Amino acid sequence: REIGSVERPKRPLTSYFRFLKENRAAFRQRNPEMTNMELVKTIADAWKELPASQKQAYEEARRTDWELYEKQLAAYKAQLSPGQAAALKEERSKVLAKRRSFKAKRELTVLGKPKRPRSSFNIFVSENFQESEGVSPAAKLKQLLDVWRNMSSSQKQPYLQLAEDDKVRYENEIRSWEAKMVELGRQDLVRSGKQSQKKAAENAERAKDSSRENKAKLKLNRSEE
Repeated sequence: REIGSVERPKRPLTSYFRFLKENRAAFRQRNPEMTNMELVKTIADAWKELPASQKQAYEEARRTDWELYEKQLAAYKAQLSPGQAAALKEERSKVLAKRRSFKAKRELTVLGKPKRPRSSFNIFVSENFQESEGVSPAAKLKQLLDVWRNMSSSQKQPYLQLAEDDKVRYENEIRSWEAKMVELGRQDLVRSGKQSQKKAAENAERAKDSSRENKAKLKLNRSEE
């Protein structure tokens, strides 16, 4: 948005978000006891039940705004230098990659993927963070790290054992979860598929190395003959 001398135009709202923006205050006034999450859900339900004829007005407004946005975006890109255009393209790629990553993580959360096991230090931090000294989270973490480094092996042992227990918990839960994903046809989320691809690549690389070694030996033998 900061690239170029003119501010990049903002994307227009979707039909639903326009409805949300226009009606949020009224819904809040009628439901003051609701949390923000409950309020948004109520508005989303109202949008689903809205007659098609009323939704059409929001869709037409979105279409008009989108046509204007495309013209403004074309004018914005036209005033960019080649270097600025390249920077804009790179920025866009980063945004899209971040969105894909967020979407993938959100999907795994919705599918109930088990949380990865915690390390012994993470368990130590979670149990002692509130009582630790420090005026900021970063200061508290630094203080706990210093304490952890100075702890003896026997003092760390309970946390090491908890970490091992958490690994067992994770392995049991992830195997059950992956079996469920296979049933749903989501083999792409299963570790074995990724691991087998990695193993195949490693085997192929070893085969190449072996082939090069055999060729070298054969060449050496011929030269000795």
